[in-house]
Amino acid sequence: MNLHEPGFVRLALPREAYDIATIQYGLMADPAHPLHGLYEQADVDSLAEVWHRSITRPPLASYRVLVATEHETVVGMVAVGPSEDEDADAGDGQVIEFMVSPPARSHGHGSRLVQAAVDTLRADGFTHATWWLPSTADDLRGWLQDMGWGPDGVHASAEGPSDTLKLVRLHTDISAA
Repeated sequence: MNLHEPGFVRLALPREAYDIATIQYGLMADPAHPLHGLYEQADVDSLAEVWHRSITRPPLASYRVLVATEHETVVGMVAVGPSEDEDADAGDGQVIEFMVSPPARSHGHGSRLVQAAVDTLRADGFTHATWWLPSTADDLRGWLQDMGWGPDGVHASAEGPSDTLKLVRLHTDISAA
């Protein structure tokens, strides 16, 4: 087996909900994470239940959870679906959640997940995609801008577990093949 196997992205299996939750819980442990305030109130089992429902009983068929794997181990995920923004139209999809385990970063998993998210949204008939990011996520925003995502000028605030979270929305045209 190649130790530098590039990994794969595919639809998540119900049994992988716990793996996704483990990654999410680990990321929430970081005091810089926007949801760190929920870390003490959450646990892997309750997060896994939410991800299991998301995988097995999405509200619409166009809601999808995809996982990145390396040596058959889940190392990241992306969730996509129709945009729920007030200014969205039927052609607008959205990246709802995205995460890559820190030890698996810089192995191409994030790029594969973003491309798979775009391909999945496009296959479901969406022509435009949006992604809400914390305004402090400068590294992620810069990386996404290098991949063709850009701010569209829309900002929002959300009540976080410990304070108000300022968000910026990125967008990209996914209509071209």
